[in-house]
Amino acid sequence: MAQTLYFSRDSKMWIEFDGIVWEVPVLDGFSFSQATNSSEITLAEMESSAGVSRRGRRAFNDSLAPGEWSFSTYIRPFISAGNGYAGTNRDADAAAEVHAVEEVLFAALAGAKDYNTAGGTIHAFDNGASTPVAVTVPAGAQNAVSFAGSNSSTLGTFNIYFVLGTPAASGNTSRVMKLVGATANEASIDFDIDGIATINWSGNCNEVVDYTASVGFSDSAITSGTGSAVGDVWIDTNDSNCLKVTTAGSGASHTPVIREGVLDTTNFIRNRLTVLTAAPAAIGSNDARDPDGDGSNELNASYDLTLTGGNITITNNNTYITPEELGTVNVPIGHVTGTRTVSGSFTCYLVKDSASTGASLDLFEDLRAITNVTTNKFNLVFKIGGATTGKRLEIAMGQCHIEVPTHSIEDVISLETNFMALPATIDAADEITATYKVS
Repeated sequence: MAQTLYFSRDSKMWIEFDGIVWEVPVLDGFSFSQATNSSEITLAEMESSAGVSRRGRRAFNDSLAPGEWSFSTYIRPFISAGNGYAGTNRDADAAAEVHAVEEVLFAALAGAKDYNTAGGTIHAFDNGASTPVAVTVPAGAQNAVSFAGSNSSTLGTFNIYFVLGTPAASGNTSRVMKLVGATANEASIDFDIDGIATINWSGNCNEVVDYTASVGFSDSAITSGTGSAVGDVWIDTNDSNCLKVTTAGSGASHTPVIREGVLDTTNFIRNRLTVLTAAPAAIGSNDARDPDGDGSNELNASYDLTLTGGNITITNNNTYITPEELGTVNVPIGHVTGTRTVSGSFTCYLVKDSASTGASLDLFEDLRAITNVTTNKFNLVFKIGGATTGKRLEIAMGQCHIEVPTHSIEDVISLETNFMALPATIDAADEITATYKVS
């Protein structure tokens, strides 16, 4: 009897969002799972006249817990070759605009519910209002991801496909796992000084199903059988194993596929080039350097901080809703969003600069001194991959509350500073903007 083993190194991931399929390479360590919620009934009684006290129990499966998934991707911006959005070249655009291999995940995290084309450019929209808010805004030198449309009770959902094993037109042994109704709950960017810029993604889904029975593997268009029904998957072994979702009763009619930038070896970003700019922002009518308005500047105009590490985490705090019917194992039916949180930290050496009042020691002393300011306000900009040129991702947070740095006693004494990005008003959605840049 032949046995088949599946190796993570042979696996690929595809994302289906609003009728488009993206190939998104993931790093080793990806995971997905779905657990069962169960309840237990126990007996607790005194002795009968025969001296018997029953102590049995029963267990019931009540519902499936929301599926959980997590994986990491590199940050990989590029300028599209512009040969036609999702055409035979699998390009991301019909124009030479900036995109990123993992762009679809950032769009979903920021509240995108659909993808449209306008002027030959593919971009995501919130679509939660009569005039949808643009979530991604591709242009010739940059692509800004806006969270302005993320004030919604639900986010856009997508399907994730994990192809385990190498597909083959005949004698195929691959398995395809489908994560149905997935949402992006959290993205975490860690600054590993010697590493490649990476985003750790995690979220949930309604179900995790083995979808292999609805997948056709062929080196030509599937016109009947498995892979030909609407919603089935067709893996084209004659097209670099592209995963295509059938749309009109034949594998020949399928969703567009985008895989531009996946094989590019020049669109990786080195964390060591990352730069942080930190400057106080005005609070009300007060000068930015004088947050308490007493006429004395307690803060420097800007602080020159050279990072040794750090993290930015964006979380939607989604909650999944599951019916509670008796006599059946219920499945989650959807999600609602919670409080959006943007927070993080950065580390740098404890530095005193005799020629400047904006070193890390000054930041500690200045924040420690303004005890009469309950919420400070800083403009933090992380330029991941460099300050002015090359491929990079800029994370701008204009209203950051920074905590007093704490000392870390190591060979070289360091400071660790925690921050939280806040909206301009409590009902706004402008805590953060992520901008891919290529120049």
